[in-house]
Amino acid sequence: MNGETRLLAPLVPTRGYFPDFLTPAEGLLGMDEALAALRDTPDVRLHDELARLSTAARPLPAWIRDMAQGSTRSLGRLAGTLRSYYEAAVAPCWPRVQSRIEADRAARGRALLDGGADRLLASLPPMLRWRAPVLECDYPVDRDLHLGGRGLLLLPSYFCRRTPVTFHNPDLTPVLVYPVEHQLPRLTPPSPPERSLGRLVGQTRSEILQGIGVGCTTSELARRVDISLASASQHATVLRDAGLLHTLRQGNAVLHTLTPLGAALLRGARPVEV
Repeated sequence: MNGETRLLAPLVPTRGYFPDFLTPAEGLLGMDEALAALRDTPDVRLHDELARLSTAARPLPAWIRDMAQGSTRSLGRLAGTLRSYYEAAVAPCWPRVQSRIEADRAARGRALLDGGADRLLASLPPMLRWRAPVLECDYPVDRDLHLGGRGLLLLPSYFCRRTPVTFHNPDLTPVLVYPVEHQLPRLTPPSPPERSLGRLVGQTRSEILQGIGVGCTTSELARRVDISLASASQHATVLRDAGLLHTLRQGNAVLHTLTPLGAALLRGARPVEV
């Protein structure tokens, strides 16, 4: 993975600008779609965005300069390097990443249903402050993004840290990538669930998995399964230790959502309709 990191470092510096074409909208559909969109980036856009990276103090490597001139070979090399990096660094941890993202989406969706757009925007992390009609952000540079009647796509990100990120080009679809809550000091592959899954038996926990739905608090879970609050909390802890649900604190309450493993287990437990 060190080779991929060295190749990608000039394109994604630790601070400052990085090209917009590296984060195509098709990434929401999966890695294959994202890389296909990257390979189809117009030559003019490649040249313009890569030119912003080049400075006298930090000249670009030859293969990136070739890519800026429309080299399909260099663009293909970039796509292959991104795939190799993804498979080595991201794919092994993807279930945990996905569970954090889904937990955040559930929390934002709940805020939207409870209080509309104002409640949703007010629920965002502390580096984002909703002061209608302006959403203020702790951003590395002083910048204004005017929507002009367009919507704003909010994207929670596991890898975005400290400050949100948006496209440099104001003509692109307005997107604001913001950090999800991090409860662990570093990202590690999920531990094997077999030991914790040994405790996952009995009708009550099966009903809890089914009762969580798209997300619920401990109090709501207790009511749905008709058990005490203390019992619901205890069962939720066991399910969380088994990697089957994720818990996100929301003010004085906590919101439980299924992890991909929990959702897969629940799907496997449901009878097949014929």
